[in-house]
Amino acid sequence: MIEHSPADTRTRLIDAAADLIAAAPGEDFSLRAVCDAVGVKLPTLYHFFGSKQGLIDAVVERGFDMYLEAKGAQEPNGDPIHDIRAGWDAHVAFGIAHPGFYTLMYGKVRPGYSPDAQERPSELLRGLTAQAAAQGRLAVDPVQAAAHILVANIGVTLRQIILAERDDALSAAVREGVISAITGTAPAETRSAVNAVIELASSHPETLGVAETALLIGWLQRLRDEER
Repeated sequence: MIEHSPADTRTRLIDAAADLIAAAPGEDFSLRAVCDAVGVKLPTLYHFFGSKQGLIDAVVERGFDMYLEAKGAQEPNGDPIHDIRAGWDAHVAFGIAHPGFYTLMYGKVRPGYSPDAQERPSELLRGLTAQAAAQGRLAVDPVQAAAHILVANIGVTLRQIILAERDDALSAAVREGVISAITGTAPAETRSAVNAVIELASSHPETLGVAETALLIGWLQRLRDEER
């Protein structure tokens, strides 16, 4: 019988939970199934996490750790707009590669609440938009620019997770449209791309949950309307 250290067992429980979530994004998962996948009993899970929410919070935290590790492996170009593009693509790639983690990190929301870990990548993004603003390259407030980028990036990523297939053309179109919007020009193609994401989310409210879908659609509609 293989002996696992406490730290290793904790990590395996988190990974098992993420795998179950990835298999059915937006659906509930069983703690017993998590334990069975790792080969431990429920008391062991409660010892590490205290409750189901504690396990979910740990999955979210680990997901952001993994995300920032991937981000940290990227070499900054020195051009903030270039780095925003690279960050967008890395964000989408992470979501597609780790749908279980991603749907908890960005797909499950409660009004007025965001995980503390979510602030870390947001701060990095605001740093890039602040740098772009300092160079006179933004047409909007840098904090608002970061919000535009993040909302659209999440929408595009969730769309590809829902469809379980990549759509590089849509991702690039929305990315360039958002960059055009925050830097001063926004093509009509951007609104069409955002509308496609809104339509998909509206057609599958059960995937993220009704409240979460409504919030995502509201964000995307605001982004679309402010580009006019």
